[in-house]
Amino acid sequence: MGRRRGLSGRQLSDAGRAAHPAGLDLGGLLRRMTPGTIRAWSWVHKWSSLVSTAFLLMLCLTGLPLVFTHELNHLLLDQSWQAAEPNAPKKSLDEILATALAREPGDVPAFMSFDEDRPVVNVTSRPEGGPATAFHFQPIDQTTGEAAPPVAGHPLLEFLLQLHTDMFLGLPGMLFLGAMGLLLVVAIVSGVVLYAPFMRRLPFGTLRLEKAARTRWLDWHNLLGVVTVAWVTVVGLTGVVNTLATPILTVWKNTALKELTAEYAAPVATGERASLDQAVARAKQALPGKTLQFVAFPGTDYSTDHHYAVFFHGDTPLTAHLTTPALIDVRTGELAAVAPTPWYVKALSLSQPLHFGDYGGLGLKIVWGLLDLATIVILGSGLYLWLARKKRKPGGAA
Repeated sequence: MGRRRGLSGRQLSDAGRAAHPAGLDLGGLLRRMTPGTIRAWSWVHKWSSLVSTAFLLMLCLTGLPLVFTHELNHLLLDQSWQAAEPNAPKKSLDEILATALAREPGDVPAFMSFDEDRPVVNVTSRPEGGPATAFHFQPIDQTTGEAAPPVAGHPLLEFLLQLHTDMFLGLPGMLFLGAMGLLLVVAIVSGVVLYAPFMRRLPFGTLRLEKAARTRWLDWHNLLGVVTVAWVTVVGLTGVVNTLATPILTVWKNTALKELTAEYAAPVATGERASLDQAVARAKQALPGKTLQFVAFPGTDYSTDHHYAVFFHGDTPLTAHLTTPALIDVRTGELAAVAPTPWYVKALSLSQPLHFGDYGGLGLKIVWGLLDLATIVILGSGLYLWLARKKRKPGGAA
């Protein structure tokens, strides 16, 4: 085998020099890591990281308090409201809907949802023929029909959530952050490829604390990167899926739901609609053992022009995030179909809580928070290593 030409320190990154085949006795896959290959992977890792670092730091910093949204809202907000007549019979859903629409003349119903820990029904309506974004939201005490205080998040957490979701740019902002998430995955893969030969030089977990600051930060960057690689990959990929929520739901409505309702003709007038209570009762019969989550009225993004879409979820930590809609004929109140949930909608439903560690209670959230802090260190140290690259002494070890 011919002798390979050595590379100067300026031609390789720190990880590349540590993995240089001329200085190591490598076998198998590592023998195929030529200087050119290492340079290519180093270039991919550097630029995929640099382009996305600022946005990923923003996502990590805003995501840390969002992991504890429930706990922080409980701590910061007054949630002491109780029903005026907790033992009174509950009003029917039709009565609640009529009350809400009477308070917003000219509106048509869009959604009805149900609080889990208080007897409150939330009615969302919109002006008939108005823009799709002009919604009116009314929480109503189901025991009295009176208005109830909304359960709103703390303003700071709401701001952080919007910044984390789309940077206040709507769908373009979501898709842009999704692209940054894909660059994160590229940076992870390229970093692992470069670290594999680096591991042959030093024992796993080595921190050369006696070396210069740049070398110490390189070791911390590599160690934390390897320790958190699986978690960062999962959070990155679930984040990418979450940014596709709008396109995913649009595809679902225009394919699976449309196929189920192809036989129906013109939209049904509001006055011709069947009882909402009858529709919900019929849906419960079709999906026993599940928990009622919300109702989407005809003409909304989650339903069709001809159906009530009554959504249910399971009662376990996993199935609580998987929804199944029963489509109820809006004229007759009878079951039209139980809409199967496509795999891509299931992936979206599962990725949202997994992204924030919302599966295993406070313990899992604490783990998520610690891993988030480690990721902030990885991103910050990577940026430092790039900014300090010219200060390294020529020929210095890394």
